[in-house]
Amino acid sequence: MSKFIITGQKTLKGEINVSGSKNAVLPIMAASLLTRDECVLTNVPKIKDVETMAEIMSDLGAVVSFTDHRLVIKAQDLKKSSPLPTLVSKLRGSILLLGPMLARMHSVEMPFPGGDLIGSRSIDSHLSALKELGALVDLEKNVKVKVKVRELKGNKIVLEESSVTATENLIMASVLAKGKTLIKLAAMEPHVQALGEFLNLMGARITGLGTTVIEIEGVESLHGASFQIISDSSEAASFITLAAATRGNVKVTNLDPDHLDDFLLKMKQMNVNLEIGKDYVQVLPPSQEYVGIKIQCGLYPKLNSDYVPPMAVLATVARGETYIYEWMYENRLGHIPELKKMGAKAEILDPHRVKIIGPTQLVAQNIKTYDLRMGMTLVIAALIAKGTSEISDIHHIDRGYENLEEKLRAIGAEIKRID
Repeated sequence: MSKFIITGQKTLKGEINVSGSKNAVLPIMAASLLTRDECVLTNVPKIKDVETMAEIMSDLGAVVSFTDHRLVIKAQDLKKSSPLPTLVSKLRGSILLLGPMLARMHSVEMPFPGGDLIGSRSIDSHLSALKELGALVDLEKNVKVKVKVRELKGNKIVLEESSVTATENLIMASVLAKGKTLIKLAAMEPHVQALGEFLNLMGARITGLGTTVIEIEGVESLHGASFQIISDSSEAASFITLAAATRGNVKVTNLDPDHLDDFLLKMKQMNVNLEIGKDYVQVLPPSQEYVGIKIQCGLYPKLNSDYVPPMAVLATVARGETYIYEWMYENRLGHIPELKKMGAKAEILDPHRVKIIGPTQLVAQNIKTYDLRMGMTLVIAALIAKGTSEISDIHHIDRGYENLEEKLRAIGAEIKRID
């Protein structure tokens, strides 16, 4: 397995560019299965999750070409409705194939998807919503799901939870359904909005994007479209946190600050010195001491769960107590034992809450990551630690960050990959 070797306490300065959004491109790739025409996506991140989704779609019969951040998909003829289990097991985002495959093929059979080990992520809300559109669902020993339908019919659907992927699956299934679909308690995230905008370019009739009530008027068919993927807000937040924790002078570019409102508010509350522009955030060396605060994630536009783990590292250099409440995933505090190994004064209060007391000087260690966001968190910890750290199992990081070591070296980090 690959690993990073990082020597900490280096001065970071310069500009770091944010790639296209992983959470936007995966559902949009899935949505391209809804038409036989060619779809062209630009600003696509070159990350493992995109490559895995492309492999899954190619196996289904789509023709996929990915060069220079440009992804071309033509699903003229799909040869089967069962994604390859060995690939599905690698990608949690493969669950996004349920809606478009059901709309296109009227049936889909797939194992429960894999992904990060950050806790149980039920697909009950997906299946309940699809049932409301007329689908028949069969769960085979809780390891495989079979969904089929004779005809999708629009309906009023109140989601059991404001799940991003359930909202996306339901939107994709509804655009070709007969009649009108009304989704209540819909997720409002920017990547959900991006999916809807892409589908509207394909000829769908979707209104209410960015609100909790989305209305979809079913159409007979969709055509191809071209679309530029939005920037990755999770990557942007982690780069901003990284720059703040290292007390650097770093300009984080190619982002939309409006997608980061609550995150930037928390940064300011911790006394992080920021300059916010139209498409960038400049992190300046601190003008006053960082302070601990209460950090709690929530539904958009509240703080995203993906932004929270790296903020635990920032808490270690802040004066006082920081309380972090991660309500969504019961195993998302896996980074805390590794930070404690490095010297962090942290106490896990329960599976969702942790208290961190700072400031504390972290010391380099050999550490291991188990999921994507934990991986980035440990990279930031290694960058501020005294000495040289080794981070193993960095294939998790490759799932969501493009050329991370190259980007970090460009702003002064001492980091190398060993395969």
